[in-house]
Amino acid sequence: MSEPPQDSKDPGRLRPSGGYRKLRAFQTTSVIYDATTFFCEKFIRSHKLADQLIGAARSGRQNIGEGSRASAVSAESEVKLVQVARSSQDELLLDYEDFLRQKKHRQWHKNDPEAMEVRNIAKRPGNAPLEYADYAKWLDHEDPAQRANCLICLIHQANYLLDRLLLRLEQDIIKGGGYREQLTAARLAERDRQAGRPVVPAADTPNCPKCNKAMRLRTAKQGGNAGSQFWGCSGYPECKGTRKYQAGASDRPDRPDQADQADPTQVT
Repeated sequence: MSEPPQDSKDPGRLRPSGGYRKLRAFQTTSVIYDATTFFCEKFIRSHKLADQLIGAARSGRQNIGEGSRASAVSAESEVKLVQVARSSQDELLLDYEDFLRQKKHRQWHKNDPEAMEVRNIAKRPGNAPLEYADYAKWLDHEDPAQRANCLICLIHQANYLLDRLLLRLEQDIIKGGGYREQLTAARLAERDRQAGRPVVPAADTPNCPKCNKAMRLRTAKQGGNAGSQFWGCSGYPECKGTRKYQAGASDRPDRPDQADQADPTQVT
């Protein structure tokens, strides 16, 4: 149950966005949303409870899509929206557990044959998209316990995928900064390009050790180091933080030199 590669990136944009329909988390929550709607229409008499169940299921799906689109201009917004989706799934999980308990139905254990059969559908080879039809055996069953138990399995899978997605998004912010930091680095790089100064890719531009702002490659104009390059804080003169510059080496503390990197492999 691995998430696909990063969302597509428009060549004209700083950050990737969209592509959420390929996410297993989005596909799984889409099945949950549809199945919850049908479940409520058939088995839930309380309009208030039905609205709560459908609303939580819808929130799980819609916030993944909205967060993916928001990532183009705000990494933090994407994290918040995905976290809302994760919380909605927890709310939905509790409601289905309550239904089984209050109706005296048995809840499947995670290692029961039925639960394992549901889980294994997402493990099939080829990474084919998940659809409602894949789970119709349970989700269209006349027994509400079959439907609720299948949905509980799907919610657990969705939660696992959303937790992984949140971890990846947080690590992306730690390593690459948020939208505002990337925009600042791109603006400074364009200034350097127009002035004829060497431009270092934003991914290799370090942050200031004093204020954590993006740094700029500068050239000393006087003193014993006149003519040599160094990293200076983009917040100068308010901040006078500097770092040594070594041509051909990565200056990001979280990025080793290219010569020290092993060939990357994709883990699924």
